[in-house]
Amino acid sequence: MVEAGDNLPALFDAALTAEGVTLGDGDVLVVAQKIISKSEDCYVFLDTITPGSEALEWAAKVDKDPRLVQIILNESVDIVRHRVGAMIVEHRCGYVHANAGVDRSNIEAVDGRERVLLLPLDANESAAKLRQAFLSQNINLGIIISDSAGRAWRNGITGFAIGSAGVPALRSAIGARDLFGRELEVTEMADADELASAASLLMGQGNESVPLVVIQGWEWSVTEQNADSLIRAKQDDLFR
Repeated sequence: MVEAGDNLPALFDAALTAEGVTLGDGDVLVVAQKIISKSEDCYVFLDTITPGSEALEWAAKVDKDPRLVQIILNESVDIVRHRVGAMIVEHRCGYVHANAGVDRSNIEAVDGRERVLLLPLDANESAAKLRQAFLSQNINLGIIISDSAGRAWRNGITGFAIGSAGVPALRSAIGARDLFGRELEVTEMADADELASAASLLMGQGNESVPLVVIQGWEWSVTEQNADSLIRAKQDDLFR
């Protein structure tokens, strides 16, 4: 159970040692967003929030606690879609998903005061700090910070990358050839999302308590690219 201010690399080292896992160059750590946010104290107590007129209007439309809606609005730059129970928004960091990632699950109240957890202020920066901590131990790792989200075309949620460091997030195959020599014109692979999704199978969504997954054997080269490369520009988004 991660608390605000905890040293995540030290916690990871202890957990990996307990599991008999030795990290090596080229491994990728996929880290659940929730423990990043907890360690960075990204909590908001609901009783500190006074909803404004816009939040009150949206709360009536989506049947949500107006205080929660105010927090969602604070974390968003645009409301893309809505229905009762959900607001699909563009988060201040660019990703589009439900309720701006504001989370109430597995969050303990404090002295009877309910609180919610926000996404990290800058998940790419959080990933970079974790990577640097392991580089200081002479271990060259890729770091992916994952969250869960639905998709416009399909049912269910899957893991996706909201932050990354070192490891490629988006890999282009444009200009390569298929089996019959045809040139690929638009193909790009969302490597960080695919790795986050694979890790999500082990992490689970409820009480599994697996916030860290080690991926070994996937070949990659260090890059300055981060998860921002996965965010589609609004003018190219056919669903907005």
